[in-house]
Amino acid sequence: MKQPTLKTLAAALVLSAASVGAFAQNVAIVNGKAVPKARMEVLAQQLAAAGRPVTPEMEPQLREEVIAREVFMQEAQKQSLDASDDYKSQLELARQAILIRALFDNYRKTHPVTDADVQAEYDKFVAANGGKEYKARHILVETEDEAKKIIADLKKGAKFEDIAKKQSKDPGSGANGGDLDWANPASFVPEFSEAMIKLGKGETTPAPIKSQFGYHIIRVDDIRQAELPKIDEVKPQITQQLQQQRLQKYQEELRAKAKIE
Repeated sequence: MKQPTLKTLAAALVLSAASVGAFAQNVAIVNGKAVPKARMEVLAQQLAAAGRPVTPEMEPQLREEVIAREVFMQEAQKQSLDASDDYKSQLELARQAILIRALFDNYRKTHPVTDADVQAEYDKFVAANGGKEYKARHILVETEDEAKKIIADLKKGAKFEDIAKKQSKDPGSGANGGDLDWANPASFVPEFSEAMIKLGKGETTPAPIKSQFGYHIIRVDDIRQAELPKIDEVKPQITQQLQQQRLQKYQEELRAKAKIE
């Protein structure tokens, strides 16, 4: 038997190295077609974005998934399904969605929300919601006469909570005895808040307060300094809100600049 020459062995080693390199780049070869490893990486990124981070133990499952997709895709192409109008229409919509998402992702990267931006927004929040908070109750009725009668009944000893449950037209607080819980005055309509902040703890409005909703009788149960979250506690929410606001403005600007006929 002929012994392999050095030249033959060298050629075999080269072919072997090339084969190993190909498999390192690919997940598998399906019906002679390479399935690139990059597909697994993209699928892993999609799962992570959907809240399912991929662990090393899941790699065999990812490999099987991309192989199965290649098998099914090849069969669909054999049946010429990729030539149908429906496929082409859906492919175009998918292309648009991917490209638009890339546009918006790029905008976020190039227009990041800075710590200074977050601080400025937080300062606005503190200015609008700082100061005092009031734990108040109210009874809402349709007419001034009804409100005056209730005030008279309260002066005679009637219980505020009982009247609120029976007569208040506010579906949110009426069932709870008129309880509005702790709130900043800015949470209410101006007429209501202006009357409320004039009251001391335990005091009730001496006359009905008219607003767009009807007539209110207000009682303040307690007053305290506003308890606001620290900036670190709300930083993620503020960042997301600013990102959304900027992205919406960007979209509106693009729409406004577009020439539409």
